[in-house]
Amino acid sequence: MVVSKMNKDVQVRAAINQTLIEKLEKENSSELLRAKLIECGWKDQLKAHCKEVIKEKGLEHVTVDDLVAEVTPKGRALVPASVKKELLQRTRTFLAQHASL
Repeated sequence: MVVSKMNKDVQVRAAINQTLIEKLEKENSSELLRAKLIECGWKDQLKAHCKEVIKEKGLEHVTVDDLVAEVTPKGRALVPASVKKELLQRTRTFLAQHASL
């Protein structure tokens, strides 16, 4: 009984540790993505596109949902391939390093 409780405690600690590591990596990756997108001008380009859409349709005729639907495809297309590649490589490295956890 004591051994199984200790074993369960070890498993719970390992699961908590794994979750914390994954959340930290996700936060770090999100912060890196944010910085890279600002650095390459993506944020400014998307902001300009939003303004164009609002100007075309009129402020009174655009909802947030409409704007998101209109801007999302262009936003995805504007992400530079180098940024996508860097994030993908970072994710692969993380997964390779933590595959045994």
